[in-house]
Amino acid sequence: MSNLLEEMEDYERWSINLLYVVGGLLFLGLALDQMNFDNGLTNAIYKYYLDPISGESTGDSGYNFVNTVTYAVVLGMFVLALSGWLRRIGVDGSDNTIIALFPFVLWAVTGEVVEDAQMFDSLLSPFFVSPGVHFQTAGWVILSGAFGYSISNNSSISESDKSAKVDSLANVLILAQFILYSYSISNATQGSIGLETLALFGIIGIFLPQILGNSLDNFTTIQRSVYLNGFGGTMIFLGAICSYSLSVDESQLTLWPLIFVIGMPAILCWQMYNFGKESVEILNSHGMISGVLPPGMTEDDYLESQSSEKDLMEKYRTRAAFASPVVFLAVAGQILDGIATAIGLEYLGYTEKHVLSDKVIQLFGNAFGFTFIKIILAGFILYFFTIANFEHRQRHLRLLIGLAMMVVGMAPGLRDVGRAVLGV
Repeated sequence: MSNLLEEMEDYERWSINLLYVVGGLLFLGLALDQMNFDNGLTNAIYKYYLDPISGESTGDSGYNFVNTVTYAVVLGMFVLALSGWLRRIGVDGSDNTIIALFPFVLWAVTGEVVEDAQMFDSLLSPFFVSPGVHFQTAGWVILSGAFGYSISNNSSISESDKSAKVDSLANVLILAQFILYSYSISNATQGSIGLETLALFGIIGIFLPQILGNSLDNFTTIQRSVYLNGFGGTMIFLGAICSYSLSVDESQLTLWPLIFVIGMPAILCWQMYNFGKESVEILNSHGMISGVLPPGMTEDDYLESQSSEKDLMEKYRTRAAFASPVVFLAVAGQILDGIATAIGLEYLGYTEKHVLSDKVIQLFGNAFGFTFIKIILAGFILYFFTIANFEHRQRHLRLLIGLAMMVVGMAPGLRDVGRAVLGV
């Protein structure tokens, strides 16, 4: 008999169906275009979505209101749908999952910075422009996760050999990334940039599974696979960025934004973790996670209950939330984006291309108003996670909400500072 509490929620089913509709409309519009059939759907797809992407890869054309709203809605639906899919296939819902996914946030950012420096050839360049870069990132996450899932559920492989198997497959996938992206970079640069640093970082990335070794034993097989492939790919892009920085005049590089954009959020993460780690340890010793209810208990059951376990949760949940990677990375990501935007616009001559962000900046009259709004948003995110009750079947939703908030803040912020450092 199935566990009803682990079945798909209605909102998850609706989200999945709507994603199918969105994908179907996109496929239909592109199919009609291939048949040279003039129609409003195809014209709208090109006008609001595809042309801005191709324009950004050559001229940084920016966003419009329609695609901004669409991306936000699709992201929300994807978060809801993915939470159900991950739960159904038994992916671990602990905070380790967001740590395993974090390298792919850096993967997307560093890939975008390499594209900003015009180091990819014309074939790959459009795939590193938002939102295409996020779909490509998702593809690598799914691929590496699928390999990890296959190994994890292969009964013919002993538990002691599964990590070694994952490491070997990670070597292959990272090597594939290195060949694909270094070939594109080599074609685009045509010897104008020395790629020795790219080669060095790429080799380190390929053998990263062996370098890290037993330090990843706290990860599940799936988490280990995703973490390694994201980290290895990021090393390749970092090598490309370093190669570029070594090839240009030092006067083009601007390093000081790193102190504020990365340093301040990093200090914030460390302080939040130290503030709540003792409470996390206390809850963990009783098998609890801040804000996550026991299996089989609904939120209504929890609110009506009177027990020592509930008293313990309520006593430590607020401080424990501070130390959760789901929370402090999401909070720091928003503040990072606010600081990066202010520095880029006020001191480095950049312009804002996101529609909503530009409206906020215009309202305040300067980019520091946007920073203020981002700090307020970070406060709301923190407050939400300190009071929210997630049923056990919603534990993946909790992770994905935090991941989405981290990505929409940290990713553009890190890209901004990467561009600023390279002067591109």
